[in-house]
Amino acid sequence: MSDAAGTVSCDVGISADGFVAGPGQTLEEPLGRGAEALHRWMFETEEENAAEIAAILGHGAYIMGRNMFGPMRGEWDEPWRGWWGEEPPYRAPVFVLTHHPHEPIEMGGGTTFHFVTDGPEAAMARAREAAGDRSISVAGGASTIDQFLAAGLLDELRLHIAPIVLGAGERLFAGSGPLELRPVASRTASLVTHVTYRLKR
Repeated sequence: MSDAAGTVSCDVGISADGFVAGPGQTLEEPLGRGAEALHRWMFETEEENAAEIAAILGHGAYIMGRNMFGPMRGEWDEPWRGWWGEEPPYRAPVFVLTHHPHEPIEMGGGTTFHFVTDGPEAAMARAREAAGDRSISVAGGASTIDQFLAAGLLDELRLHIAPIVLGAGERLFAGSGPLELRPVASRTASLVTHVTYRLKR
């Protein structure tokens, strides 16, 4: 499974009741209470889902919100280099949406975090320049994905639906506005159902 050149896609783990993070996000529980189960399929059944995992990590550039990058808010008053250790899995430029300027952070393995203060369209322009003819991923979290959906900047949405109900947390589509989605693929595995939609224009 691979993205066509220039495609802008989003892969997101989601509960059966529509949440991509649980309630009570903290430094100790960055996904919120109970939400680690959203991603069990990636680690406990990796071989069964190898194609989907390869697609998630196969882009030329990534975009994410500050909430996905780290737990702090406001000014950058403490050192932070992301949740993923010194060699994040992206291996490409990552553009982080924030209201507060920050110098780029270069990591091992080819990942550099760049911080964008002038909105989703500017982040997309920089990602397109960095990716060249490769695809781009909007990685999350929920409010960032909703912004890109509302702006019409996503071509493809890939939901990885975990068979759990969180009951509360960060809900996808809360701020996206009306959307028309065209289903193009689905596959059920032991811990997840993968559903791919194209965004109708």
